[in-house]
Amino acid sequence: MALSTYSQESQHTVSGNVVDNFGNPLFGASVVLGNNLRTTITGEDGRYILKFIPNGNYLVKVSYLGFISSSREISLENTSNKKLTINFTLTESVEGLKGVSIKTKTEKTKKETQGFAVNVIKTKDVSPRNIQTNELLNTTVGVKIRQNGGLGSDVNYSLNGLSGNAVRIFIDGIPISMYGSSYNLNSIPPSMIKNIEIYKGVVPGHLSDDALGGAINIVLNNDDKTNLNASISYGSFNTTQANVNGLYRLKKSGFTIKSAIFHNYSDNDYKVSGRSVVDTGLGGVQTPITAKRFNDAYKSSGVLFQTGYTDVKWANQFLIGLNASKDYKEVQHGAFMTITPYKGRFLKSDALLANIIYKKKNLFTKGLDVNINGLYGKRNRAVNDTLAAAYSWTGERAIDYKGDEYDYTWGSQQEGGPTLAKIKRNVASIRTGLSYAVNKQHKILANHVYSGVDREDSDVLVSVLENTFKGTRNIYKNIYSLTYEFTTFENRLRTSVFGKHYQQKTTSIDPEIKTDANGVKSIVDEVVSSNIDQDGYGFAASYAITPVVTLLASAEKAVRLPDETEVFGNDGDNVVANPTINPEQSKNYNLGFRFGTFNIKNHDFSISTNVFTRNIKDRIGLPLETSFNVDDELIVYVNQGSGTSKGIDAQLSYTYNRNFGLNFNISRFDLKIINNNVEIDVPNTPFYTMNGSLRYSFKNLFQKESRLNIFYSMYFTDEFSYLVPQGSNTVGNDFFKIPQQLAQDFGLSYSFPNKKLVASFDIKNIFDKPVFDNLSVQKPGRAFYIKLNYTINKFN
Repeated sequence: MALSTYSQESQHTVSGNVVDNFGNPLFGASVVLGNNLRTTITGEDGRYILKFIPNGNYLVKVSYLGFISSSREISLENTSNKKLTINFTLTESVEGLKGVSIKTKTEKTKKETQGFAVNVIKTKDVSPRNIQTNELLNTTVGVKIRQNGGLGSDVNYSLNGLSGNAVRIFIDGIPISMYGSSYNLNSIPPSMIKNIEIYKGVVPGHLSDDALGGAINIVLNNDDKTNLNASISYGSFNTTQANVNGLYRLKKSGFTIKSAIFHNYSDNDYKVSGRSVVDTGLGGVQTPITAKRFNDAYKSSGVLFQTGYTDVKWANQFLIGLNASKDYKEVQHGAFMTITPYKGRFLKSDALLANIIYKKKNLFTKGLDVNINGLYGKRNRAVNDTLAAAYSWTGERAIDYKGDEYDYTWGSQQEGGPTLAKIKRNVASIRTGLSYAVNKQHKILANHVYSGVDREDSDVLVSVLENTFKGTRNIYKNIYSLTYEFTTFENRLRTSVFGKHYQQKTTSIDPEIKTDANGVKSIVDEVVSSNIDQDGYGFAASYAITPVVTLLASAEKAVRLPDETEVFGNDGDNVVANPTINPEQSKNYNLGFRFGTFNIKNHDFSISTNVFTRNIKDRIGLPLETSFNVDDELIVYVNQGSGTSKGIDAQLSYTYNRNFGLNFNISRFDLKIINNNVEIDVPNTPFYTMNGSLRYSFKNLFQKESRLNIFYSMYFTDEFSYLVPQGSNTVGNDFFKIPQQLAQDFGLSYSFPNKKLVASFDIKNIFDKPVFDNLSVQKPGRAFYIKLNYTINKFN
């Protein structure tokens, strides 16, 4: 019988850990003291705590579905020690396994139940296949990859409708834009990636950047075990992709060497058709044809080398290294597919960047962690366009209405005139993060990211005088964030509150020679500059209603600063400068839940959903008034106005006996903006998408200890238009509509008994359906690929 005294002196605390037979913490175990006098559930680390217990004798009982309950009698008396520790080890119940059990949280699940609208992609199972990182992203709920063609073409990422530069891409927290076009997501094989974190709408403070619509963070493998992975694939359109990456570590000293080499090539000579793919004959008669792209080859290669120390007393990771890459890209047309394609226009890029990484947990004192990641170097880009001859989609010389071959009067493929333009950049970026865990309930994080670009433009084909006075373009950005995380209500409620401060300075200097009224010439610098200071803030919270039902909510006032291309333009991407463009802002809200993971006998399943809204101000995009002009070669980014985006996405994951897997997700939203005082749908935006995938594994099919995996994927995109509605008369609008699209892929992979060699075969777009994306630019049709992947994890 418990005593009924509740004086301060007689109050006790009972705490401890609940684990299984293997020492794994059990999350969500029920802990009951007495006749429900005190109750709680264990946290993710298996720990529980019961407070304010009066003197007396009690029975503490711990239960967990699928396990045999355990209980222990305790006696609490008036002693100086008011804290009692009791640990429990539960044994699995044979009968319980036949019913319903709840699995402990994996690292992926923990990340997805922190309160943010986040999805985590694990790459381990798919890395042996011929799948690019962008394809992995395209299967994720709420994510849509917008790509202008085949391998090496321009890519935009859309998260819940916000796309382009509103979505920031990171590699281990460093903005990928700092690496240049020659080192992109398709240059990083999945075998080098630990996981991919996709934050939609609300971005946590540790990724302190101006991500308005969300962020994609590529977390590279940080395993300090010696390993080697090599793969090569070949397929349609003469596409070759090869990479080798590995790590070698001396156990005693911790000295570590990491390196990676990659090479990609494709002719991209796939077939295209449609409104702009025609053959112009005598009299200007245009005949629609199906043609092969002929000036669209892409080649990239690079090497990453790092050396330092891992898992030593003074650092968990200290690495310095170099990242060198280059690429070559032929340009088939401008921003749109036009009637007369380019031939002879191409781009070249290269980058040489030094990098440093330092990570240390419990620096100087327990709970203080530091993370520093920086890079510095040079990036160059060249645009070559000196051929005046006009060409048709047949690949032959274009003819005029008389039947004569002709040259462009401006002397180049693009209307700007012949160019051998070069852009030289000095780039620097450093991210610093500090976190201090006051205790298990409270944590403080401070982060800062700096990025700077010093850019110089030149062109040997302009006059000597113009080259003498070269223009410079500089952009510097600082973003600070402060985050406070706390956990309460027996670990059920987890909250993160953060604030961000954004600073950006841009300067454009163009020396000019001016003549005064007396005919005296002088050099005058035309300077255009801007300074931006903005503040943002937000929160994310999760509440475990039960161990397997979690409510998630997050909100943020986000700011997105215009980037280098939007401010200064880029000849290679056919973008015109706009130095007066303003930053865009958005108030983002998410509300959702996660249900599971449940295990019923051999069936595992989970369901998650998210309702969202985005209130956008000064949205950056293409001018709405001219979005219908598909003959334009050049584009310019402007502030379109204010708008709203509302929608919902949901995802179902199911596995059976670990052999069969099913994933299905759906995303539907609207995105409207005020144009001339009229609310309209934003053009060139797919509002309704569905993705699904199936997987089945056969063990020991041809050889013992072998595994054959069969994969199927489908991608559905509903009809959308890239034309702004032109009044009430909709005649002809169908010409600008992109029809419903359903692309389906099929794949096989065979893992040999030694677990080192995996062979795979993939068919993309099985039924060769026309697939379009940005501004109706057609993407590749049916394609076949084979791949060999070899991994060594142990060295004798």
